Amino acid sequence: MFSYRHGFHAGNHADVLKHLVLIQLLKYLNQKDAPYMMIDTHAGAGVYALDSEYATKNAEFETGIAPLWERDDLPPAVADYVGLVKSLNPSGKMRHYPGSPYCAEQVLREQDRLRLFELHPADSKLLADNFRKLEAHAAAQGQRPTARGKRVMIERSDGFAALKALLPPPSRRALVLIDPPYEDKGDYRAVVDAVSDSLRRFATGVYAIWYPALNRNESRQMPERLKKLPSNGWLNVTLSISSPSPDGFGLRSSGMFIHNPPWTLEATLREVMPYLVDVLGRDGGASFTIEEGRTAV
Repeated sequence: MFSYRHGFHAGNHADVLKHLVLIQLLKYLNQKDAPYMMIDTHAGAGVYALDSEYATKNAEFETGIAPLWERDDLPPAVADYVGLVKSLNPSGKMRHYPGSPYCAEQVLREQDRLRLFELHPADSKLLADNFRKLEAHAAAQGQRPTARGKRVMIERSDGFAALKALLPPPSRRALVLIDPPYEDKGDYRAVVDAVSDSLRRFATGVYAIWYPALNRNESRQMPERLKKLPSNGWLNVTLSISSPSPDGFGLRSSGMFIHNPPWTLEATLREVMPYLVDVLGRDGGASFTIEEGRTAV
């Protein structure tokens, strides 16, 4: 159950798509003064060392953040993402990669709330340790606190179950990020069930679901099932960096499915996805898709 470690994949093309979209969602929510809550159901360790044994095993960051690191032609949304990653690497060398919790903490405002859940025992401990280090660094710099107090809460628990207690949030504004490892085929059904239940509890929340676009029934069926859930609209974007391998193994494609997306997101993605295909693509099979729709509430 606990064999998956995101450190193996930190900074790859799937992370680029996930974190670029996440940052744009948060920046949109920041446009209103009213506070909101972000919930990360599978938070991971928060920060990853790209020179660690996990990260260097397959060097997957070479398919994602690495080709973008020195580019001087980044579209604005890609520049937002790369700039945030560089803020974690003040020396200018690409040594650390921020997971979703760090990305969120950097974009959220003082009045917003961050709720992080991670069930893996080792990653849960690393997550808490990493946020303690962030808090100590912020205190030394005279900046706002991070991991202590009401603003950020970290729990070692099942993020799917946690949603039931947190929705609807007191502020009536929320972004929920759901990205389980999908190591267990049951995760695909659990995602759909969690989003369905969450939409019933809090119909106006923004729900962002990352998924691997694999050649397996569960992976193909999940976005179709998500499309049928009642909301004010949905957007589904995928990024593929290469043609399928002959043996069918390896993650070459992933997607982000968003229920109740900001109206600006599609136009932003129409601008950045061709760029990502051009820069991250490994062969003629590199491509992207963008779909949008609405299911009557």
